[in-house]
Amino acid sequence: MTLIEAKKLRKVFGPIEAVKGVSFKVQKGEALGFLGPNGAGKSTVMRMLTCFLTPTSGTAVVGDHDILNDSMAARRMIGYVPENSPTYGGMTVMGFLRFIGELRGLNGAELNQAMERVIDRCWLEDVAYQTTETLSKGYLRRVGLAQSLLSDPPILILDEPTDGLDPNQKHEVRTLINEMTAEKAIIISTHILEEVDAVCTRAIIIAKGQIIVDETPEELKKRGGGDLNQAFRKLTVKEGEHS
Repeated sequence: MTLIEAKKLRKVFGPIEAVKGVSFKVQKGEALGFLGPNGAGKSTVMRMLTCFLTPTSGTAVVGDHDILNDSMAARRMIGYVPENSPTYGGMTVMGFLRFIGELRGLNGAELNQAMERVIDRCWLEDVAYQTTETLSKGYLRRVGLAQSLLSDPPILILDEPTDGLDPNQKHEVRTLINEMTAEKAIIISTHILEEVDAVCTRAIIIAKGQIIVDETPEELKKRGGGDLNQAFRKLTVKEGEHS
């Protein structure tokens, strides 16, 4: 079942064409690694898919909902973790999750159960009553992941989900993503290539606003002689250029 379909997405900022007609599909049961150098257009694509940016041209279908014609319904299908996991610093973790849950249309016992579920799944019990301004970067990333899971959406779009986490926390988050993949369509933007090997069933590399590779991690590794980092460099750094 196709849950995400990008159709020639294009975004222009003044004289800069940041995304140049990107098209791809993500099926239920897929975890797609979305890779590329800084400035390649990764976050811009993700922000268009989540309806934070309007495409200059092209569109996308999220679930059965077009992001241009039915954006509110499309947003309800998505759990989104943006790169910086914005929170309200004066709110406790519990208060923030309750606030987000209410925005998602949850209330009463349903909301309480959802909060208990995500606090447990994202290992937040020890900081549940701390204000978010007191949290480490790693805990803030966990809060960002928790809020994306509150309504148990069928689609997750995760921008650098393990940024700031220690090795044990990274392992926990990757295990959680693996557990969820069968029932969801997941897009993961990351600079950590070992993450692609650990959790992704497929990988897209985007450079200068265009898709240059769409294949499995195993196929991608073969391009670098078994090394994802070498494959990435070969595909994104031209001879004579410096990354």
